Amino acid sequence: MDELYYQAIDLLKELISTPSLSREEVHAADIIQRHLMTNGHSPNRHGNNVWAVAPGYDPSLPTLLLNSHIDTVKPAAGWTCDPFKPEEDEEGRIYGLGSNDAGASLVSLISTFLYMSEMPRSYNLIMLASAEEEISGKNGIESVIPLLPRVDLAIVGEPTGMNPAIAEKGLMVLDAEVYGVAGHAARDEGDNAIYHAADAIYTLKNLRLPVVSELLGHVKISVTQINAGTQHNVVPDLCKMVVDVRTTDAYTNAETLELIRAAVPECRFTPRSTRLNPSHISPDHVIVRRLKMLGYVPFGSPTLSDQALMPWTSVKIGPGQSSRSHTADEFIFTSEIREAIATYTRILSGLNL
Repeated sequence: MDELYYQAIDLLKELISTPSLSREEVHAADIIQRHLMTNGHSPNRHGNNVWAVAPGYDPSLPTLLLNSHIDTVKPAAGWTCDPFKPEEDEEGRIYGLGSNDAGASLVSLISTFLYMSEMPRSYNLIMLASAEEEISGKNGIESVIPLLPRVDLAIVGEPTGMNPAIAEKGLMVLDAEVYGVAGHAARDEGDNAIYHAADAIYTLKNLRLPVVSELLGHVKISVTQINAGTQHNVVPDLCKMVVDVRTTDAYTNAETLELIRAAVPECRFTPRSTRLNPSHISPDHVIVRRLKMLGYVPFGSPTLSDQALMPWTSVKIGPGQSSRSHTADEFIFTSEIREAIATYTRILSGLNL
């Protein structure tokens, strides 16, 4: 276990030193592929996604997928050190872009995969390092799902302090249009689309869908962009808006969309996508029960991950804290990586799916 821990730290530092912005993960994928090969595995690759199946795969057994992502966002303003130069301080913090989100989870899960590949198991095991998670890109995990064997459960590595996120919000972005009638602003003519949009915005701001998620609360609806008018003396006949909708496990994205349409009939809503769905796992699932026995606390997560694209049951667990993600001077404690490897291996040992 010590050897796997030190390998994880070295791998994390190598990944931090290798820029891997979304859609630019090729070199990071090379590193993961080489690391798995060095440790005796024969990884598969599709684009910048890399996965390996543990020896002894049996299609009659359930399959557990370990997953985290290799891409990062662009460095935020305000870094006081080089985001691509890993630095470790006296208190065991490793600074670097992607150290917390989600490099620490990635290297911890890879170490767990290497360890558990050698252990007796009653399930199949797959490790997947996916691309384009930060942009929910179509060349990320979504492109790999058809290539994988059947999966029964996934552990998704994201910074949660190793507490299990047993529900996660989904996302819909809606393009909305409100219509009026054009006219001259100096005369009492036309029907101002902006005024109708104001009523629609008020309705959306105060809209509460009937079913409230126990873990995630209300569906959150936010108007985030608005555009109308061609010049100062023309009453606009069209107002366009962008609406950000954070969905919960109370409804599917499609159901949420229909409820919004019914509540605001004066708007024409066109979803950019309904593919990023909310997720949920039972608090009585064996994985969750094991984590609770170790003192970890289940919660509902407002942040999006590759869970949104998974067609199977999943739970989000990983070292670090979500509050550090996408920030200047992002860091992870080395002790958090050691704890993660120990916790992952403990909950997977003797697991019966």
